[in-house]
Amino acid sequence: MPRTDTAPECEQRPPSIRFEARRSEAGELVLSFAGRLDAASTADLWRRALSEAAGASARRLVVDASGLGYCDGAGLALLAELARAQARREADFELRGAPRDLERLWSRFDPVRAGLSERAPARPSPVEAAGLALARVLTDLRQLVGFVGTICDLLVRTLLRPRSLRWRDALVVAGKVGADALPILFVVGFLLGLVLAFESATLMKRFGAEIFVANLVGVSLLRELGPLMTAIILAGRSGSAFAAEIGTMKVNEELDALSTMGLDPSRFLVLPRVVAAVVMTPLMSLFTILAGLIGGAVVLISFGFPLIAYVNQVQSAVDLSDLLGGLLKSLALGTLVAGIGCLRGMQTASGATAVGDSTTRAVVSGIVLIAVADGVFSVLYYYLGI
Repeated sequence: MPRTDTAPECEQRPPSIRFEARRSEAGELVLSFAGRLDAASTADLWRRALSEAAGASARRLVVDASGLGYCDGAGLALLAELARAQARREADFELRGAPRDLERLWSRFDPVRAGLSERAPARPSPVEAAGLALARVLTDLRQLVGFVGTICDLLVRTLLRPRSLRWRDALVVAGKVGADALPILFVVGFLLGLVLAFESATLMKRFGAEIFVANLVGVSLLRELGPLMTAIILAGRSGSAFAAEIGTMKVNEELDALSTMGLDPSRFLVLPRVVAAVVMTPLMSLFTILAGLIGGAVVLISFGFPLIAYVNQVQSAVDLSDLLGGLLKSLALGTLVAGIGCLRGMQTASGATAVGDSTTRAVVSGIVLIAVADGVFSVLYYYLGI
């Protein structure tokens, strides 16, 4: 039977993108795009646009995007490939008249300004790598010292003008830092005292000196292990949280918004967190010490000693200087952990993994600073006879 329909086999649709290549009076090659630069239109234009740019061999390529109404990831990839091609020829590239949305995307993914290259960077020599690592450490140390100075200045101003601190935010942070950490502090402190007392008692039992385990547990917890474990838990829980919170604000440009409104991000965000950590860390250390002493008491009671003997032995082994020395150490360690967590959050870069990287750096830097500061306090207490 003959065909009865008269519709064409292939319907012709108007193109969604208009492309033009021309030379300007200044000798530039201008590629004009108008319409929708999406996946479909980019597939048709990819080879043509690249061949026009390569065939002209222009020292300067200008992409006129003033007529673009829409540009997706495929269109952005085409523009990036044009820029890379010009960079390989050591020629200039300019994106002109781009809409606001495209301009914002281009500012993040511009391969020329981001320094992207298809060639892998040369591997530095061992001496150069060591120098670069040392330079990074010294730069980071300088930033840390400057940040600590800024925080100390803000703390002094807060003492002179207490109403300038956002006390409601500080109380909320203090609840998260201290009250929410009590279960994990009790478990860690209890197990720490339990294991320390049990391992010591099994050795001292050979000499009939199990009761002196109370001396070991009391001195170790008050002077060293209580503040140290509290600071490590603070670095893992709160230091990482500070870095993640402030880092997310940095990525979302909320810190820039605060600066635009005339608000100091350090006073507005960092100071309440540091004050909360400084106030809560000694109290958390006391709780950890108490939990550890309970763990030691459980061990000695299981060895047949009465509780009153354990309490008297601990009281005879420690004094007020041991307690105050541990609390002073915990105060300094809490300040360092909170400060480094906030600093890593302020240093967060852009990108999908930036917040995770800042959180990791906050925890690692916090633990390293805890170890260094603990060693400094141990040497200082030794020379002071504390």
